Amino acid sequence: MDKSDKIIVGISIGDLNGIGIEVILKTFDDKRMLEFCTPVIFGATKAISYHKKVLENETQVHGITDISQANAAKINVLNIWKDEVDIEIGKPTAISGEYALKSLESAVNHLKENKIDVLITAPINKENIQSDAFHFPGHTEFLEEKLGGKSLMILMTDELRIGLITGHIPISKVAETITPELITSKVETMHASLIKDFGINKPKIAVLALNPHCGDKGVIGKEDDEIIRPTIAAIQETGKLVFGPYAADGFFGNETYKQFDGVLATYHDQGLAPFKALSFGKGVNFTAGLSHIRTSPDHGTGYDIAGKNLAKSSSFEEALFTAIQLFRNREEHKELTKNQLQTK
Repeated sequence: MDKSDKIIVGISIGDLNGIGIEVILKTFDDKRMLEFCTPVIFGATKAISYHKKVLENETQVHGITDISQANAAKINVLNIWKDEVDIEIGKPTAISGEYALKSLESAVNHLKENKIDVLITAPINKENIQSDAFHFPGHTEFLEEKLGGKSLMILMTDELRIGLITGHIPISKVAETITPELITSKVETMHASLIKDFGINKPKIAVLALNPHCGDKGVIGKEDDEIIRPTIAAIQETGKLVFGPYAADGFFGNETYKQFDGVLATYHDQGLAPFKALSFGKGVNFTAGLSHIRTSPDHGTGYDIAGKNLAKSSSFEEALFTAIQLFRNREEHKELTKNQLQTK
């Protein structure tokens, strides 16, 4: 590999028929991006070329067959297949899901072997990617199994970080899934990430209520008083600055979230609906708690606009910069804690 101290950013290509390739190309239209990192896209130059032709995009890419050939001054495409792939832009197909998985698996293997420093995942279709090798509701769960650790999905901007106590599960299963053990685990993961990934020494974390109005003392549900509130009290006894439960509507409506370093929502849409209303196009999905850094843009495959040159790359760009910064923060934390241990 071309010698460079730049961070090597691995990029999984996402669904071949979606907007993933478009936002990747648009991100690196600005050659100044190469000053911050060495990109390695896991896919095939033929697939990239097909999208370039449709989009009339002139971004130059550098095809390689092994990670060792990556050039720090170019946009590298690691060719992991030679097949003639049938691309049908704007349509979810079994083929586009199959090759999205090939890209993701190769990128994750390189990440595990530390041949790339961080991973950015372009959007997949959670239905057509399902197979014997991918039987998960999303990236987060797949990465947890492959990389180890206790994952926590965090949607983030500079001023808002929302993690999910429960993730990709049916709403009918949320109440029975929320236990003291799960809440405690997610708080611990967010607390540790805020310290080592974000450099916040004493993070303040808010936990949202499950029921409207925190259950109104049992009138609208007992979970907040019987499970969430006692668990928060027990966590507080360990010295962590954890508060709640907060009724979600007032919490966001009154901008209370600005008083905290992290927020834990009890279920997917409770956290993501307000997040995307406040931050769509600027947000980043970060998987905390894993052995390596992974981020992604806050949008999906965008089939409805794929191939029309309408996709905006702002969220992918934020995912790129965030991954680089988180990697640096984590490396700095490792050095600081190593030095602390050596002086004891």
